[in-house]
Amino acid sequence: MEPDRTDAMACRDSLPPLAVPAPADDHPHIQQHSADFRRAVLALFMAGFATFGVLYCVQPLLPGFSNHFGISASNSALALSASTGVLAVAMLVAGIVSDRVGRRPVMVASLLSSALLTLGTALTDDWNTLLVLRTLLGLSLSGVPAVAMTWLVEEMDSRALGLAMGLYIGGNAVGGMSGRLIAGVVADHWGWRAGIAAVGVIALLATVALWTQLPASRHFRAKRAEPAQLPARFAGLFRDAALPWLFACGFLLLGVFVTLYNYLGYHLLAPPYGLSQTVVGLIFTVYLVGSVSSAWMGQLANRMGRAPVLALSFGLVLLGVLLLALPWLLVMAMGIALVTFGFFGGHSVASSWVGVRAGGLRAEASALYLFSYYLGSSVLGALGGVFYTHWGWAGVCGFCLVLTLAGVGAAWRLWRRLEDTTGLLLVR
Repeated sequence: MEPDRTDAMACRDSLPPLAVPAPADDHPHIQQHSADFRRAVLALFMAGFATFGVLYCVQPLLPGFSNHFGISASNSALALSASTGVLAVAMLVAGIVSDRVGRRPVMVASLLSSALLTLGTALTDDWNTLLVLRTLLGLSLSGVPAVAMTWLVEEMDSRALGLAMGLYIGGNAVGGMSGRLIAGVVADHWGWRAGIAAVGVIALLATVALWTQLPASRHFRAKRAEPAQLPARFAGLFRDAALPWLFACGFLLLGVFVTLYNYLGYHLLAPPYGLSQTVVGLIFTVYLVGSVSSAWMGQLANRMGRAPVLALSFGLVLLGVLLLALPWLLVMAMGIALVTFGFFGGHSVASSWVGVRAGGLRAEASALYLFSYYLGSSVLGALGGVFYTHWGWAGVCGFCLVLTLAGVGAAWRLWRRLEDTTGLLLVR
């Protein structure tokens, strides 16, 4: 019996009857080297690129907001936190909506509305209106990250899933980096409005790519939304042997990653380094490592099994944190590269595993995973500031070291628990 099938059987034993997948139909799943595979990964790569580009494009523009609107730095930061906060909650609903109306329509509508809201943000001259538009952006964006992973799990052949998920997450990485860089560079020459508008135009082009290139769903089965059943459906996910641990891994992975990137710039701008803002901004180019990592680690998980590769990812992050605590710039550069490589690889493995484990509750499981993921960013990223204020960069590294050790423990516990329940050494 193939390991993925054993994994699915273990999931069905631990979830309520609602989680039993629909019977297979006559449509084949998308194979790795097919034309549909190439179209799908292009469409979803562009969707991920645009989603995280418009989400994070305001980060380098926050000082410009303060100058233009006459507001404090903390108020300016609401342009980003309003979007990410709403996004975490909205993804719990977006997956359920897609169960009713379909994966592809939700993603296309989500990306189109996000592009239009971004262009509207570039035109506004009122701070409160800008915040409203950015809040609505978090709501509209939720339809892509909450649904794309579910679409991949439903439509991809199991042997193609690791690479496809990795390439999609790679698009997220490149988009998060490019949105910041494009908006910042354009704003330097033509102002913050032009910076935001440039990213909005890219999002419109990505919407066209998603609409024209993403193959139609062949394995989607519409389900009527039953609000009274939702608590039982979510509770069923927490009775699974693996899913709660995977949610915890997502929480810790992004929490550590965001905390390090949030405060590394402060550390490098201060003595004894005294680097320029331009040089510090180039740190985000390390995100390119993530686009390689997510695809490579996804392929590695197909060969070795998901549990050991997830543990390896946390191990790489742990080594990176230790290197970042050292005072030499070259060693620190190696450290942030290792953290980035391990983070994107771990996220790729964990997110694809959630869809496989969840059976008929894929949308709900993906939504809970992403909720935990972004909750880690907001909670742990903010808490890291307390450690930086009191103990400086050493405090941040110590905080992240403890969190990463907790992640290693969670991945190890997940591996051992599934080994006990399935009898497989390399749990998939």
